[in-house]
Amino acid sequence: MIKLKQAVIVEGKYDKIKLAEILDAVIITTDGFGVFKKREKLDLICLFAKKHGVIILTDSDRAGFLIRNHLKGKINEGEIHNVFIPDVFGKEKRKTAPSADNKLGVEGIETEVLRGLFAKFTEDKSSDIFITRERLFDDGLSGRSNSAELRKKLQKELNLPENLSAKQLPAVLNSLFTEEEYAKALTKIKGEE
Repeated sequence: MIKLKQAVIVEGKYDKIKLAEILDAVIITTDGFGVFKKREKLDLICLFAKKHGVIILTDSDRAGFLIRNHLKGKINEGEIHNVFIPDVFGKEKRKTAPSADNKLGVEGIETEVLRGLFAKFTEDKSSDIFITRERLFDDGLSGRSNSAELRKKLQKELNLPENLSAKQLPAVLNSLFTEEEYAKALTKIKGEE
């Protein structure tokens, strides 16, 4: 697995599934052109760009470049790294027809090619993991009657999207915050109860 501190931005869930096989990183989907309308998702991408940087990996067709350019125009602070897949003509196995440009998307590119694209970004971040699902439970953020409400308060305090699930929260917290920042926010919201 390639460990990354940057969040990887891809178009869809099948791209995310493909990259999850080789990357230990936060992978955010744009939901195709959905990111044009979803302010909360764009805000999350901007937060990652500011804190750790983002790697944009969209398909090499026209739609992919429109999404990439939209993101580049909206991210005002932080690091943006552009990674491009090679032009490979054909169609993904799960699709009945090729894309409009007759090119494979991220999900159709060979794993070894994708691994090579991310090799220059590698970083061991195992020491940065402080939030686990078990810790969320211990801290009352999952598995309790008021956990969802407490998570929403924490996410608001940390300026995170409110619709993050308990399953997504550890990766986002570990990537964007220190253990001290997390503990301070948790203490503050618990003190307000």
